[in-house]
Amino acid sequence: MKKLTHLTLAATLALSGLAANAQTLLNASYDVAREFYKDYNGAFMAHYKKTTGKDVKIDQAHGGSSAQARAVNDGLDADVVTMNTTTDIDFLASTGIVAKDWNKRFPNSASPTTSTMLFLTRNGNPKGIKDWDDLIKPGIQVIVVNPKTGGNGRMAYLAAWGYAKKKGASDAQAAEFVGKLYKNVPVLAKGGRDATTIFLQRNIGDVLITFESEVISVDREFGAGKVDAIHPSISIVAENPVAVVERTVAKKGTGAVAKAYLDYLYSEEAQEIAAKHALRPRSQAVLKKHAQTFKPLQLFTVDEVFGSFGEAQKVHFNDGGQFDKIYTVK
Repeated sequence: MKKLTHLTLAATLALSGLAANAQTLLNASYDVAREFYKDYNGAFMAHYKKTTGKDVKIDQAHGGSSAQARAVNDGLDADVVTMNTTTDIDFLASTGIVAKDWNKRFPNSASPTTSTMLFLTRNGNPKGIKDWDDLIKPGIQVIVVNPKTGGNGRMAYLAAWGYAKKKGASDAQAAEFVGKLYKNVPVLAKGGRDATTIFLQRNIGDVLITFESEVISVDREFGAGKVDAIHPSISIVAENPVAVVERTVAKKGTGAVAKAYLDYLYSEEAQEIAAKHALRPRSQAVLKKHAQTFKPLQLFTVDEVFGSFGEAQKVHFNDGGQFDKIYTVK
């Protein structure tokens, strides 16, 4: 009996040793990516165990992307950041928390997936919303994220501005167009998930501007048929950039596993998971397979219309920029 107790104790100690040896990664990510990463983490842990024989545990932290970037800057020990705009990672690069050349560390400018902005209306689209012009009509209430706190909000703003420019507007006319849109915004959301909650739980607004990937989350969480997804004629390419947090991995010794975690986002398995969550995969084969989900529309890049994300940030979203000129926080 005694022998069995010792064996059991030894086994328990061995198992607790294994658990103690398993490295833990923290992924600080944007609001509407939580379901994707829940699925991806499981796939990565299985892949990592199979290829290295080691266990790894993944923790997640979600919020408005800019709020997340600030939290990491202020000391949140994330090993990786997975964001929805490059400016949030550029901000961390400017303070030396991620590598200066972070966007050259992984393929496709370190963006394994992309998305775009579309509209969610209430079932049956009672207000007949089809394109950006409909959002500036009197009496239409638009729910959107604050561009100061979330990449979702910045992409929505830039998509609207870029639409006006693509239709031949001058900068002054684009500012007037976007100004009219924000006059129809009753409340600014903090992040993508907050915007969905305002729209569907608090029942405020006629239309929600959000990422294409949010459609599937809404159907899962609130039940299919609550919203109609409306693809406007023109929208923006929203890259989902990723980076290793050098400050954290140097402290924790998690550099290799953090890199492996981000590398695997480019694998066919991960790209397939992304497509199932309505994130546009970089893999052409996977993209083609899911053509039904990813409707063709005219897409423009931030660089094409604004020069660069850094330039857009400076002109539009920094204090005193265009956004502050057209919108007074209610």
